[in-house]
Amino acid sequence: MTGRTTRLSRLRRVVPEGRAGRLSAASGRQPTEGRAPRPEARGARPRRRGAQPKVVALGGGMGLSASLAALRRITGDLTAVVTVADDGGSSGRLRDELGVLPPGDLRKALAALCGDDDWGQTWARVIQHRFTSQGDLHDHAVGNLLIVALWEQLGDHVQALDLVGKLLGAHGRVLPMSAVPLELQALVKGHDPERPDDVDTVLGQATVALTPGEVQSVHLVPNDPPAVPEAVAAVLDADWVVLGPGSWFSSVIPHLLVPELLDALTETKARRVLSLNLAPQPGETEGFSPQRHLEVLGRHAPKLALDVVLADEAAVPDREVLTEAAKRFGAAVELAPVARRDGTPRHDPELLAAAYDRIFRMHGRIGPWR
Repeated sequence: MTGRTTRLSRLRRVVPEGRAGRLSAASGRQPTEGRAPRPEARGARPRRRGAQPKVVALGGGMGLSASLAALRRITGDLTAVVTVADDGGSSGRLRDELGVLPPGDLRKALAALCGDDDWGQTWARVIQHRFTSQGDLHDHAVGNLLIVALWEQLGDHVQALDLVGKLLGAHGRVLPMSAVPLELQALVKGHDPERPDDVDTVLGQATVALTPGEVQSVHLVPNDPPAVPEAVAAVLDADWVVLGPGSWFSSVIPHLLVPELLDALTETKARRVLSLNLAPQPGETEGFSPQRHLEVLGRHAPKLALDVVLADEAAVPDREVLTEAAKRFGAAVELAPVARRDGTPRHDPELLAAAYDRIFRMHGRIGPWR
């Protein structure tokens, strides 16, 4: 049996027995025994009027937060799958001291899913609050400590995150992409400015994100990390999967380096949207054009197919070139105003929500959902 066949057989083992009941209670969903038939998949009969699309968003950091803040406005069936390679700040300290998954990006995703009412916004501020002191608590985020405490109490990453989401009243679910802490490693040309032509191996997400050199490729350690079964199940059962925006090499591409997750992204009947960044990121993608982002994505996952590439119309100098790059993935290009109007390279949640909603309606064969 080949390695790929083995992985694909594991993909069908959706949720470990015994956990399904707990997860359904926390998420409000019915437990499943396996991968159910998908009559609403491409080209099949539409699902009932009023049903909402099942959306899975992959990424990390502020990029994923922006996407979630938009998506929670248009669907109540939303799952975030989050990178777990962060090694800086509060997350890095907790990871080093306790050997846990870095909780920071998971916390940010939960905060982004909080509602706009007083309850949601109060809890969003609380879990994002950082202590200021001269002692060991300095710069630790409250949410990081809460998540790690529940991991230690419950001994279950998914159950703990579901419980935090229930406490916050989160409009969706947050899952880690892997249950083991990962290290990001990159081959970087010119990481040392005094040796601009040399290619060095750079260790750690925080270092890779700030490198002054040109990132050639990234990989994970361990190089065959196990995916969280619930994350795989969510991708396989989705109507839409959204990848990006975010730090390209340290938040977006790592999802494609988890073999089981990549297999799920390849095998899913969901339609796939790639959401491009508003501007190159200093260091990590300095000088990248929109099409260059697609090129490096394709190098890391040559078999990945996409349906739509979403970009801000003001961030695309040449639509024809981007269209040609998107065609290599089988994708159409959708341009829309999604940036805040204050001139900063940040997504506006309402505008991004409108763009996603239009894509789901125009490019899907399911619906209407509302």
